[in-house]
Amino acid sequence: MKIILEKDVPNLGKKGDLKDVAPGYARNHLIPRGFAVEATPQRMKEWERNSKAREAQNRQQEELARQQAEKLGQHELVFKMPAGEGGRLFGSVTPADIAGRLAEAGLEIDKKKIELNEQIKSLGQFKADVRLFPGVKAEVPIIVEKED
Repeated sequence: MKIILEKDVPNLGKKGDLKDVAPGYARNHLIPRGFAVEATPQRMKEWERNSKAREAQNRQQEELARQQAEKLGQHELVFKMPAGEGGRLFGSVTPADIAGRLAEAGLEIDKKKIELNEQIKSLGQFKADVRLFPGVKAEVPIIVEKED
């Protein structure tokens, strides 16, 4: 069954995408919850008219994400944290902490877009990946030092 997504659906697609899904999934889950509408011939014509505008908007968003990725790569975040013997932190550096530091620097990033390859629970240098747009990632260097 062909549907047009009305909202972003994880593991399926973004708003405005045309998808082919199982009829039961569409009728019982997506359509009743407002995630999608059935792709009737009239809606298909409207979808085709709007697709060019969506493509232009996606290109613009991708370009903004690339510019933001450049800015993020230039910022080095330094966290001064209390640590015990062997450089083990009393706590950890979380994506929320990183998002807060980036906000202080004037870069508003949602904490859900920040991925840590490993938990930051010790002193040292780390990297955090920030997903800005599909296919656009930025690496933010993080340095954790012992608090005096």
